[in-house]
Amino acid sequence: MSILLKKVKEVLFSVMPIVIFVLLLHFTLTPLPGVLLFRFIAGSLVIVLGLSILLFGIDLGVFPLGSHMGESFLKSNKIWYIVVVGLVLGFFVNAAEPDLQILASQVASVTGGYISMFTILIIVSMGAGIMLSLGIIRIAFRISLLKVFAVAYGVILLLAVFSSSDMMAIAFDASGATTGALTVPLVLALSVGVAAMKRDSKASEADSFGLVGIMSTGAILAVLLLNLFVKTDHISGMLELHPMDSNSLLGPFITEIPKVAMEALVALLPMVLILIIFQKITFHMKPKSFRKTIRGFLYAYIGLVLFLVGVHAGFMDVGSRVGRSLALRENGALLVCFGFVLGMLVILTEPAVYVLTKQIESVTSGYIKRKTVLVTLAIGVAFAVSLAMLRIVVPEIMLWHYLLPGYVISLSLMSFVPSIFVGIAFDSGGVASGPMTTTFVLAFAQGASSAVEHADVLTESFGMIAMVAMTPLIALQVLGLIYKIKSKKVEV
Repeated sequence: MSILLKKVKEVLFSVMPIVIFVLLLHFTLTPLPGVLLFRFIAGSLVIVLGLSILLFGIDLGVFPLGSHMGESFLKSNKIWYIVVVGLVLGFFVNAAEPDLQILASQVASVTGGYISMFTILIIVSMGAGIMLSLGIIRIAFRISLLKVFAVAYGVILLLAVFSSSDMMAIAFDASGATTGALTVPLVLALSVGVAAMKRDSKASEADSFGLVGIMSTGAILAVLLLNLFVKTDHISGMLELHPMDSNSLLGPFITEIPKVAMEALVALLPMVLILIIFQKITFHMKPKSFRKTIRGFLYAYIGLVLFLVGVHAGFMDVGSRVGRSLALRENGALLVCFGFVLGMLVILTEPAVYVLTKQIESVTSGYIKRKTVLVTLAIGVAFAVSLAMLRIVVPEIMLWHYLLPGYVISLSLMSFVPSIFVGIAFDSGGVASGPMTTTFVLAFAQGASSAVEHADVLTESFGMIAMVAMTPLIALQVLGLIYKIKSKKVEV
């Protein structure tokens, strides 16, 4: 109970800034209807409770599963076992990820069913699963992380030349959607489990990160390859948003519970089945430890349901309304500035970010501070959201104007940054684009673009997640350079 209360306190301090942000706007620039405001406050309380229980469950259930799975890979010492199990694990975990399901449904909606939800789910999950297997092999055989990222993103940039702008946006958005609240903890624990089997402690520390980033490249590659066979000159359609009863306080929460409960069950069930199967085959945990792990998944399920209900019922409608109200003031600078503040605050509420920063501090024995990474990440995402708002205001700016130089800079930095920061940076790019980004920030962008005469709601929506996933690559590697410079001064 004391551990759970500690997490409630930490989460409360993380969520409060965005609540204060909305309240300040309500009393100044963008007044909200009373019911909508109270629904937002109620949603915030549900999010705090849900996120606290979710993180508690992840510590008890998801981390042990990933750690045991990583150990089993190297103990088997069979390359086919690593490839097959890694592929299966990566496929099912990604296919069940709620963030990816949301993106897949949006793609199906805006293409009028031309690209089905099933197609996106299967293609992206296969790509992520394949790259997860290759990432595990990289750790096992000590292949340079820089070489893997250089080759992967080199192929991505080459394929992007032959891709439509809409599909390119979907591809980079998919990389963020595959790294959600459930996938990230499992993959992080998996990478630590595999890396921990090494005798070299420094190599083990560095290889504990990067697997999330490698896996997310599989999603980009898969969609870009799909575009070679499925031609879309321009995607058009209507993006379906969650319908909300504006006159009801509890109605949206009640409506969301059954849907979210099923989504969370589908997301967690494959991991529970994998745990049960491998417990019989290879894990052989003590009964007490096994029951504790199962109990952790139960907590994770309850927490995930509460968290997503709070986000969908309490936050999305407010995000859209605030974005639209600010854009109607016809002050582009104001929209860009508030986008910067929103990006900095929303990252504090992402569950996967909390998990990653905690693991970074743990693996490096406190050398890389959690707060330092969190602040750097917040600055990176703040720039991402503000630049996305600038794209809405200035019609001449295209998504590739950001992505091309951004990835060229991030890939160039790899040669000068300590390898552990390269892994952390590419992992951070994935975890930054979680459920809060794909709901509140995306709704904010949709609301803003709907109020700007020349802006296309669909065009501006796809690409937002891609921006949030890109800027941390640069921000965290710049932090790595700072650490490198400081360590050299200490040596002198």
